[in-house]
Amino acid sequence: GYAHWKGQVLNSDELHELYEGLKLNKVNRYDYVLTGYTRDTSFLAMVVDIVQELKQQNSNLVYVCDPVMGDKWNGEGSMYVPKDLLPVYRDKVVPVADIITPNQFEAELLTGRKIRTEKEALEVMDMLHAMGPETVVITSSDLQAPLGNDYLIALGSHRKTKADGTRMTQRIRVESPKVDAVFVGTGDLFAAMLLAWTHKHPNNLKVACEKTVSAMQHVLQRTIKSAKAQAGDGNKPNSAQLELRMVQSKKDIENPEIIVKATVL
Repeated sequence: GYAHWKGQVLNSDELHELYEGLKLNKVNRYDYVLTGYTRDTSFLAMVVDIVQELKQQNSNLVYVCDPVMGDKWNGEGSMYVPKDLLPVYRDKVVPVADIITPNQFEAELLTGRKIRTEKEALEVMDMLHAMGPETVVITSSDLQAPLGNDYLIALGSHRKTKADGTRMTQRIRVESPKVDAVFVGTGDLFAAMLLAWTHKHPNNLKVACEKTVSAMQHVLQRTIKSAKAQAGDGNKPNSAQLELRMVQSKKDIENPEIIVKATVL
């Protein structure tokens, strides 16, 4: 969201070297791995290798993948990472992930299917389940919300295989009020919160999503209020003023008042 940026991009060799250091010190037992924005195919392939090795160390490890590839603007989707990342996500990363959080455009890319209706969205989520992940959350979509145009729809699906081999799928829809501003980092916050709340409610995607989306709303409302106050009357807030108010929202993140309810489908 900024005009300038500095710093280095970690490459796959550097990532591997860091991981080797963890291994040498025997601190390579993790409960969770979370990945987000990546620009490089070899880096992504290295992540897959590391996750597979970590799952050998701890078979209960949960890998949460936010397959950040692109988004839709005015109904048109476009990728903001190199196109050769798509086959790596589709063929290597998603199959080892336990939870994925694509937006609608990314879900369409991964499955090669367009989503025009809620029914098609549920079919796409089933296709994504078939690729590997137990939990699929489409974090935002341009589907028509039953509550009206001022709401944004997210959809979730959790598939569990019971001890007797039968499959159970819980599907939910969450409608949250649209906030009229462009924020940076909301996808990262969503994925991190979903990780935290699915950890606390592993078999209740409805509650995990309600807490995730409610906390997001608290953060965004506090951010926009603060940004408008800083910008002054009638002025449009800039990127710096729209920095997510994470620290100020600590209580809402830890224990969000549920202001957004999910519907079980």
